[in-house]
Amino acid sequence: MNIMPAITPVPALRDNYIWVIHDDRRAIAVDPGEAAPLLAFLETHALQLGAILCTHRHADHTGGIAKLREVYNVPVYGRRHPGNSRIAGNPHITNDLREGDRLELPGPDTGPAITFDIIETPGHLDDHIAFVAPGMLFCGDVMFGAGCGRNFEGSPAQLHHSLQRLAALPDETRVYCAHEYTESNIRFALLCEPGNVALQQRQRDTDTLRRQDLPSLPSTIALEKATNPFLRCTSPELIQTMRTRGLTDTSELAVFTALREWRNHF
Repeated sequence: MNIMPAITPVPALRDNYIWVIHDDRRAIAVDPGEAAPLLAFLETHALQLGAILCTHRHADHTGGIAKLREVYNVPVYGRRHPGNSRIAGNPHITNDLREGDRLELPGPDTGPAITFDIIETPGHLDDHIAFVAPGMLFCGDVMFGAGCGRNFEGSPAQLHHSLQRLAALPDETRVYCAHEYTESNIRFALLCEPGNVALQQRQRDTDTLRRQDLPSLPSTIALEKATNPFLRCTSPELIQTMRTRGLTDTSELAVFTALREWRNHF
């Protein structure tokens, strides 16, 4: 058995991934939007579910939790209450996590425990959190491959700040996003920075993977910084693109806000 756990994407719904952290016996599931594919994966690999991690309350990240807990009475870790918001929190959470918390879960039988640092990442939803462990980031719907989530709650400034915090993680950190959106995000990113050589290469690499029905994820923080327009709002080419679209305030936040609005209608 490897000391480091495997991390396997289980496709769910239309374009979600349930990330499963596992060894040969035990598993931790991240954002199970539906139960059936995860239950099938666990049965096929003879795995026992030990915990569920939840980044936010949207149904495509929580829809399978109730059924899973009928089979495996496991703790569900996430953000129970969205701060001072009047919006109801996530009813599935059994163990409430907040900024600065550390979550230690059993690792492989021959290895150390896995310790997650909790980062609050509002801007998509108020209750959104990210789970960060050495070499891995589970970021839900805040960061995608070459993109970011919609700004449903909070402000563009909050979403921008959340992304900047994630971008400050070590370059080699693997980014486990919750959706297979990379192809469409790259098409948009190339409108922003058509001369970005790293982005052009990422498009070729992603096309190759998707033609084989393989995930485009995980990416890395380094790759996102090189190709994700929402992390590149100081790029001269991107700023020039936004100017041609009529943007006059080219401060980083203004570029980010206009970019997110453009992407909403792409």
